[in-house]
Amino acid sequence: MKTRRKNRMRKGFTMVELMAVLIILGLLATVLVKNFMGQTDKARVITTKANLKILHTAVMQYKMDTGQFPSEEDGLVALIEPPSEVEELAEPGGYLETTEIPKDGWGNEYYYELYPESGRSFVIISWGADGEDGGEDYDSDLSSTDAF
Repeated sequence: MKTRRKNRMRKGFTMVELMAVLIILGLLATVLVKNFMGQTDKARVITTKANLKILHTAVMQYKMDTGQFPSEEDGLVALIEPPSEVEELAEPGGYLETTEIPKDGWGNEYYYELYPESGRSFVIISWGADGEDGGEDYDSDLSSTDAF
């Protein structure tokens, strides 16, 4: 009789064992999500820096072909649709492989400034994750002059 009783008593998990497993799974999920989110932000910064290099190079090519930088009024759109006064000098089809200006890693427009205070000929800026001037970490500004 005793052997029969032992077999019946232990079938399944106790509530304590189930709670321990759930707590461990929750902790693992938290660590994985935290690591994944950090990688996403890093990827956005890398994408933005790559786009800044591409746009910077395209503006320089525009200058070499037309003899002038795009005006602030025309902005980066001039890389796709050159103004009529330089249309015959500009590269047919534009200076980018796409038909629209890329956005930064956070989905914001780039800011183009001609002859900024830094003394450079031009600068293209991403305002970072917050979309505003200044900031720290992922909110910090990225510029085309820093990309080179």
